[in-house]
Amino acid sequence: MKFLHKITLAVSVATMGFAAQAEVDLAGETVEWVIPFSETGGSAKWANFFAPLLSEALPGQPTVVVKFMPGAGSTKGANWFQKQKNGDGTLIFGSSGSTQFPYLLNDPRVRYEYKDWNPVMATGTGGVAYLNAESGAKFDGSANNLQDINFIYGSQGATRLDLVPLLAWKMLGMNVEPVFGVEGRGDGRLMFERGEANIDYQTSSGYLKGSADLVAEGSAVPMMTWGSLDDNGDIVRDPTFPDIATFKEVCEATTGCETEGAAWDAWKAFFVAGFPSQKIAFLPQGTSQDIIDTFIKAFEDVKARPDFAEISAKRVGKYPMFTGNAANEALGKATSIEQSAKDFVVNWLEQDYGVKLEK
Repeated sequence: MKFLHKITLAVSVATMGFAAQAEVDLAGETVEWVIPFSETGGSAKWANFFAPLLSEALPGQPTVVVKFMPGAGSTKGANWFQKQKNGDGTLIFGSSGSTQFPYLLNDPRVRYEYKDWNPVMATGTGGVAYLNAESGAKFDGSANNLQDINFIYGSQGATRLDLVPLLAWKMLGMNVEPVFGVEGRGDGRLMFERGEANIDYQTSSGYLKGSADLVAEGSAVPMMTWGSLDDNGDIVRDPTFPDIATFKEVCEATTGCETEGAAWDAWKAFFVAGFPSQKIAFLPQGTSQDIIDTFIKAFEDVKARPDFAEISAKRVGKYPMFTGNAANEALGKATSIEQSAKDFVVNWLEQDYGVKLEK
């Protein structure tokens, strides 16, 4: 990686004197966008969608290259990013809910601190759970006919974003056995395609790019989305998948599943932390303000493109995009959670998976 940037000083005459203003120029540079997952998952598709748009919007139109650093459910890449000091505009990092959840749960493998990083863009996303054709034939909008089936699910880990589907399936009374250790949700989808798993979930970008084809060919049946939040904080249908019922709807139709109480409150709290502000782009600690402002402006220009709403809906879904102060606010919501929700999840993880975490 070439850790250089060019700064030219433009001196302008003001009525009260002289003011020097730095102008960042990244012409001829390569910006590496590091994703802490494999190249098959939703985060990869998210970064690959934004990378060429960011290249066009940055001054000097540098080459933006997406690189992958999978391992330990994304904590390997995040721990690496924590040590980076090259805040010269040639490095950007993409976090996701599977990076945020270990941080929220005090996972002992976490050696990173979000407060040290500089968020420049954040986007929301959704998720879709689906079944193989055999199980899907028994799905009637509730999980009542699925509770006697032994499901296998390829999972990145119980403390990752997979926490949301695993807890949802638990609340529905389903018997879902996770196979831990996959490096990205795309690898979980490959297990499903090979018949090694009979249930799966993907974030919206991964579903749109890969799983939707499985549905079209009849080898997968959509079960539910996690939904979206309306202005009152209530769960409503995902705008990207308005024809698919939400987990809340499936829960309401399933005997024994409740949309109130401790389990529901914990599930919703982690959904809110993991999806409405699900993917965030950061510059490393030590980055100068002029470079931070340059990247914020570039992402704002991407968002302002006349074709952005159309192309983003097809590739990453119909979700809000945040920049500047709004990105900081999104980060705050993604990295904070009620203690009662955390306590519930910590107890559940220990009871069901033998994962011991601090409360």
